[in-house]
Amino acid sequence: MRNSTLVICAFTIAASLALAGCGHKLVAHNGESTVAVYPDENTFTKLSDLKKQGGVVGGMIGGLGEGLATKQVDNNTPVRIINSDDKGSQIEVLDGAFKGLHGFVPSDNVH
Repeated sequence: MRNSTLVICAFTIAASLALAGCGHKLVAHNGESTVAVYPDENTFTKLSDLKKQGGVVGGMIGGLGEGLATKQVDNNTPVRIINSDDKGSQIEVLDGAFKGLHGFVPSDNVH
């Protein structure tokens, strides 16, 4: 009887931990229906810096680079956060057309 109680408790704890890691979703802003998922944080930083440089050329290159380097994932897509810092999170997409995709999203695009 004691072994079955331990197995049930272990299963319950494992299930709780699995569910706790799955509660995050991508959040689009400003009327967008998708969220840009960057290959990594360095790509995000470089493209953001290009956009901040301003002017027509910097903005165009940053926007073009973002279009080529990112995957556009639907709003409210469930994700798992692998790790995060003050800029954003490394994520894995859990459902949808890009299921299994690993990438980086800014912190305001994950909740």
